[in-house]
Amino acid sequence: MTAHVVHIVHRFDTGGMENGMVNLFNTLSAERFRHTVVALTDYGDFRHRIRAQHVDFHALHRAPGRGLGWTRKLWRLLRDIRPDLVHTRNLAALEAQFVAAAAGIRATVHGEHGRDVFDLYGQNWKYNLLRRAARPFVSNYIAVSRDLETWLRLQIGVPQRKLHQIYNGVDGEKFHPRTGDRPEGLPAGFADADSRVFGSVGRMVEVKDYPTLVEAYIRLHRQAPALAGGTRLVIVGEGLARAACQRRLDAAGLARFVWLPGERHDIAELMRTFDVFVLPSKNEGISNTILEALATGLPVIATAVGGNVELVDSGHGRLVRAGDAADMAQALLEYLEAPETIRVQGDAARREAQARFSIPAMAEAYATVYDHTLGRWNAGNSRENSTGT
Repeated sequence: MTAHVVHIVHRFDTGGMENGMVNLFNTLSAERFRHTVVALTDYGDFRHRIRAQHVDFHALHRAPGRGLGWTRKLWRLLRDIRPDLVHTRNLAALEAQFVAAAAGIRATVHGEHGRDVFDLYGQNWKYNLLRRAARPFVSNYIAVSRDLETWLRLQIGVPQRKLHQIYNGVDGEKFHPRTGDRPEGLPAGFADADSRVFGSVGRMVEVKDYPTLVEAYIRLHRQAPALAGGTRLVIVGEGLARAACQRRLDAAGLARFVWLPGERHDIAELMRTFDVFVLPSKNEGISNTILEALATGLPVIATAVGGNVELVDSGHGRLVRAGDAADMAQALLEYLEAPETIRVQGDAARREAQARFSIPAMAEAYATVYDHTLGRWNAGNSRENSTGT
């Protein structure tokens, strides 16, 4: 029997969480699970990446503020489609657990994929009060990192029996190392065969902290101009920080060394034009872009925050202090001073991705949690029914 899972998110658009959902929908057997996505606000074209099965999408157009009109819309929708299981993701969708309970749905999962800049370490007492209030209504939790799993257990008080830690998966066929010369994809004349391209991919929002990467690159040029002259920096992504980063580079006279193309849909191809991947985030759950970089065979420089410390080690990258442009500049410089490290660590990165982060393994782990959650409630209902006859 096919189980119907409703996934509730704040918004379904370009992002790591959404990418993980797409991979899940494209991998789980449609005979085992069918899916509906409910966006409390709206959804975008990223949904078109779902190709293996049809997934219905609903947008509730929740208005900013504390109005409760969206709860009535969601309650009616859940009562209409009557899913077997509801899966909410992150704090912004957690209140939907109360609505699911009111709609009579008892099999529920909540996923934590990372925290935003307004509560980097999960210490906000108001948010945690909400999380604790929702705890009795959540059958099982999924955390994408050990860091988040530990926080849920110690800070929110989630029992260990309800906790499941599942790493995101990465498509090792789509994201693979380049063979031969640097492929096309960068602007004409931007980089040559001898250039070292530092690259990053992500939303250019505050929590990703791209201004620190830009400052680190400027420092690199000031500290080692001869070596830095042979480098290029690429930051792929859209957001409010993009214009500010471009202005800072213009003021430093380094615009010709840097390309900020905005949002792109050829990420796998662009990754293969990089030599080293850099992620300057203030916090992360489990970064899909780090996983994609590892699968592409790239050494990774990342901040020592959240799940990054579980993905990056000295064998295939370097961890730096968050918000520390000097530390990041030193990491960039070390790859220029020992270029052979790029190849050695890149090979190790690819092996790590293949061994630990396959999409089929991720999808099956989610299916196991769904089956466990549904089995618990189905078994309970069967006992209740047999007692009443």
